[in-house]
Amino acid sequence: MKNNREPSLDDLAVFIAVCDAKGFRAAAKRLGLAPSNVSDTITRLEKQLGLPLLTRNTRSVTPTEAGRELEARLGPLLSQTRAALQELSAASTSVSGLLKLNVAGSVMVDILPPLIDRFLAAHPAVRVELVVDDRLTDTIAQGCAAGIRYPEHLAKDMIAVPIGPRYQELALAAAPAYLRAHGHPGHPRDVMGHQCVRLRFASGALTAWDFERDGEKITVDPASRLIIGVDAAAAAIELARAGHGLICTFRNWLDPYFENGSLEPVLTTWWQRFDGPKLYFPSRRMPAPLRAFIDLVAASPVSEG
Repeated sequence: MKNNREPSLDDLAVFIAVCDAKGFRAAAKRLGLAPSNVSDTITRLEKQLGLPLLTRNTRSVTPTEAGRELEARLGPLLSQTRAALQELSAASTSVSGLLKLNVAGSVMVDILPPLIDRFLAAHPAVRVELVVDDRLTDTIAQGCAAGIRYPEHLAKDMIAVPIGPRYQELALAAAPAYLRAHGHPGHPRDVMGHQCVRLRFASGALTAWDFERDGEKITVDPASRLIIGVDAAAAAIELARAGHGLICTFRNWLDPYFENGSLEPVLTTWWQRFDGPKLYFPSRRMPAPLRAFIDLVAASPVSEG
């Protein structure tokens, strides 16, 4: 049964992409969409037109006779449209406007600032606003073009690209003088008997002290005389360097102090490794400043962490 609503150009472009790629997954990858979104789009389009456009089986996706006719007529038109838009874009190399990002505080120490520095130098007409927020808020509802979070906190319908190191580690450390006075813990459970410097999120939750080795995972929740908000993590590290106890946080934050000897690594065989942060956004339709920033991130070397 035909739906009276006219198909959108976006839906028709998805149909052409499926025909070109000869499959839903390949088209989804090319478009930067979830395969389920592509499938839903084709189902909606067929319902609106009142006839099947694609024949699906477990091995292939092929156009029906109506689908081939539609592809033959639409394909050249969309190609000409893309060419016109590319020519228009090439006529102006200047990117301008606002890039507003909602980011986790953990990327503001050493991951994001160098990228923003290069981005501002490359695009002098762009303004940048960074909303630093460790709560799981709706980034888009806040008026942000994109966000930066760790993978476990990303919605499944978001497009995400790596930013910064591919992997990071949760490291435990203390000042050499503290360890001389109180000894080295031999196991994560021994941490419970030590003085500790803890960090607390704005939500009120303490950051987790997670450890892992040979498939064994342990989380400890030590008491502490000293708890500091994550937005003042630098102060927490300084107090750990002053000998006020163990601190557990991102290894990349602690590496400079390992190098100068003011902090000493503890329980290194138990340090937990996890995926690095991702830049995420809802679709490929995006403002020019965000597209330019994504291009810069993609061109940046990604370390293994």
